[in-house]
Amino acid sequence: MDVRSDAELIEASWLEPRRFEDVFSRHYELIRAFLARRIGADVADDLAATTFLIAFESRGKYQTDRPDARPWLYGIASNVLRRHYRTEQRRLRAMARLGPEPAAWLDDEAATARVDSERMAPHIAAALLGLSKRTRDVVVLIAWEGLSYDETAEALGIRAGTVRSRLFQARRRLRDSLEPFGQYLGENPPRAPGVPTERRAET
Repeated sequence: MDVRSDAELIEASWLEPRRFEDVFSRHYELIRAFLARRIGADVADDLAATTFLIAFESRGKYQTDRPDARPWLYGIASNVLRRHYRTEQRRLRAMARLGPEPAAWLDDEAATARVDSERMAPHIAAALLGLSKRTRDVVVLIAWEGLSYDETAEALGIRAGTVRSRLFQARRRLRDSLEPFGQYLGENPPRAPGVPTERRAET
């Protein structure tokens, strides 16, 4: 396993293209899982492959002062996903009606919360449909993928302040949308699992 940073590997790949295989190996499953949650496992492989093909072809423009390539890759994947926006809309509507595919929404570490999560997932999907596409991208990258405000801003090509603003709006919208169901599920106050609570602005 090459211990060099992503930036060092990408820079090396400018002269030795095969070095990009190490970046692919590090991050493929992460990007594929991100896409599968957004649009379904059936097309995630193709979209992940497209993401890395675009990344490889544009690697000469990578800013090597950024050692971690994840925000860059998430940004490319988000752009690829925008071309399939209608498919994601259909998927969220189906989840709102029928509930999630277990593997798409939950991992092994969340097994103890599986029942409550499956009961809430249709309501969360319906609430997500009420958000704009731009706001939904922010929620997904922070709540599902664990990116920081700055990393999310880098991935989406926006300011960190814009990320905070969209997340604040999303948190309020999701709280309002899920409140009736939270009481039924014994949650007080209810909120979407994974959506972070408000925190101070980062310096």
